[in-house]
Amino acid sequence: MQTTNVSNPNLNINANPTPSIAETTRKSGARFLQALTANPKITFGLCVVAFFILIALCAPLLTHYGPQDKVAATALPPSAEHILGTTGLGQDMLSQLLYGARISLLIGFMAAIGSTALQILFGVASGYFGGLIDEVLSLITNVFLVLPGLPLAIVIAALANGSSANKNEYVIALVLLVTSWSYGARVLRAQTLSLREREFVTASRSSGESAFRIIFFEIVPNEVALVASTFVGTFVYAIGAEVALEFLGLGDAGQASWGTILFWAQNNGALLSGQWWQFLPAGLCVAVLCASLTFVNFGIDEIANPNLRNEKRIKSLKQRRMAA
Repeated sequence: MQTTNVSNPNLNINANPTPSIAETTRKSGARFLQALTANPKITFGLCVVAFFILIALCAPLLTHYGPQDKVAATALPPSAEHILGTTGLGQDMLSQLLYGARISLLIGFMAAIGSTALQILFGVASGYFGGLIDEVLSLITNVFLVLPGLPLAIVIAALANGSSANKNEYVIALVLLVTSWSYGARVLRAQTLSLREREFVTASRSSGESAFRIIFFEIVPNEVALVASTFVGTFVYAIGAEVALEFLGLGDAGQASWGTILFWAQNNGALLSGQWWQFLPAGLCVAVLCASLTFVNFGIDEIANPNLRNEKRIKSLKQRRMAA
């Protein structure tokens, strides 16, 4: 009996090995980062946010005064010694602005991260499991969805500050976290209802994969643009709401932040007395930061929305034809 040897020494069975989860995630992250940097709106917005983070971290290197140090007897206009002038209590305004960025950014990040975690927990779990779990989680989400966000935040912050709780950034961040997650959870639920019927999810479920792995390794990676968009939107809301709450006196008035700067400027009658340096720099910082985050959100929408991508592609082709 003749035996045929079909083995080929030059044949490498592992020539195209199945990529690991870490490699796939790294490649997806690299493509996503490349898409982000290719969008001018996202690039501009991230650069502005990075600038504010940098000056907040380097505040001790940029000013010789502490935020609560009294460096003058009264409010002084901008000068060579005090670039942004001083407050009504004689504190250096530049120092207050730089150190205040730490508190405002910290509250924004904490509220946005916590809110995004709740959005994923309630929205994705509700959409994937369905049934009784979906009904219970959707009921909780709908209750928070119909409640007015900022008025509820004002009430909760007032009650928290009226009790034995300390007035600090953690109370404000917790208040904003509780009042900002419901809309994003509703959006993620709708997207998850569509994704759970896709072939790759059905195949993972048929192969015996756990629900945890399917949610966090199959569904959530396909919603990363939507999660990033809701994170940025929550960040914008948190910054604006934090400034509003502290402007109303619901924060720690003895701690420097952009909201308390505006609070003390209003209490000292800075607008009526024409002392613009007490409120204008802080107001501009809030406006520029929120505008830059909005640019990032618009850029993410352009990347994730196929209709906007097609419009941009068609516009680019028309411009090339006109140039030719």
